[in-house]
Amino acid sequence: MPKITFMGAGSTVFAKNVIGDCILKREIGDFDVALYDIDPVRLQDSELMLNNINRKYGGKAKIKAYTDRLAALQGADFVINAIQVGGYEPCTVTDFEIPKKYGLRQTIADTLGIGGIFRALRTIPVLEDFAEDIHKVCPDALFLNYANPMAMLTGYMQKYLGVKTVGLCHSVQVCVPTLLNSVDMGEYIDGAKYSIAGINHQAWLLEIKDQTGKDLYPEIKRRSMSGKYSESMKHDLVRHEIMHRFGYYNTESSEHTSEYSPYFIKKNYPELIERYNIPLDEYPRRCVNQIEEWKTLRAKVLSTDIEHSPTREFAAPIVNAVVNNVPYEIHGNVLNKGLITNLPQDACVEVKCLVDRNGVTPCYVGELPEQLAALNRTNINVQNMTVKAAKARKKELVYMAAYLDPHTSAELSLDDIKSLCDDLFEAHKDWLPKYL
Repeated sequence: MPKITFMGAGSTVFAKNVIGDCILKREIGDFDVALYDIDPVRLQDSELMLNNINRKYGGKAKIKAYTDRLAALQGADFVINAIQVGGYEPCTVTDFEIPKKYGLRQTIADTLGIGGIFRALRTIPVLEDFAEDIHKVCPDALFLNYANPMAMLTGYMQKYLGVKTVGLCHSVQVCVPTLLNSVDMGEYIDGAKYSIAGINHQAWLLEIKDQTGKDLYPEIKRRSMSGKYSESMKHDLVRHEIMHRFGYYNTESSEHTSEYSPYFIKKNYPELIERYNIPLDEYPRRCVNQIEEWKTLRAKVLSTDIEHSPTREFAAPIVNAVVNNVPYEIHGNVLNKGLITNLPQDACVEVKCLVDRNGVTPCYVGELPEQLAALNRTNINVQNMTVKAAKARKKELVYMAAYLDPHTSAELSLDDIKSLCDDLFEAHKDWLPKYL
């Protein structure tokens, strides 16, 4: 009977999606679920909720909450990671407010940029502890990482910690529907054939065809540039602009994309914020809304009448593929190692992978269009430098990662970037190991 351990199970709604999907997927059979979190109240909420779902949909899972991490991991076959070190308060707030003092604005700040760098620095020491425990009590477990910054955390696990790891993000699953709906071509969604590869939050829709094999890109681009679909495109203008300028649509949302490049959030061009409808401080706003919504949502989520429908998350199909040797195709984050030939070999890339009883096998892509690889490299530079900095525990390398960041370097001087990093080191000192 397989065992799934969920790290960060206090993320109650996400736990509902992932473990709820496993409960609904009857092919998996009976399985154990170990829930772990450092917040005992949210942990208890998740345990109660999942047991309600389990009873309603067949009762095939045995679900137990743990405050002892080693006990939770004991004998696990799959470890799902969804932690957020430092939470919304104080750490996410700090990641936004201190850069603002320097005139540096962000939207999400969880993947790249100064916010992504320090989120990685806070999280990696915890992953090191996880890995030490995994090697002790479940060395063959498959680690499914959902936590951001995806490429930095997944890459660190794969490079340095010796744990079988794949990074999972839902942006690939929603890329094609989002694009087609934005230009009123939703009728092609179900039959669309497409190819996607790149890096997390900046993978590229390399081709998109209808079920007969007809290339849909020319019509998509014609409609995108026509102005006729401005209303349906208004929340996705940055990605459409990237497609106009570089030829291809990317997987992650416009609010993310705007802070991964030097082109859109610029204090000397404030008109761009309105022109591209860029939601500055979007993530803190979402967090506040979610906290407020949870007060009313909690009763519904914990109800014995709770409903659950399958989501687009990859975890349940992965578990089924490994346990029952049912091949399944995903897009996963893995070390490059020759998969994309014009990206650094030690980069963490997002590519098609086959999952079966042998685990996760990534698929060869070849060469990306050079302009796309060039854009990816600007992000990879920051990711790889941050990973090296976290390993070495050296401030100098953190400064370099920030110097290399496309958005940060477009807005601030070298001296200001260094000073900003020092301010963040001081503000986050309770969450960080000592950096020399």
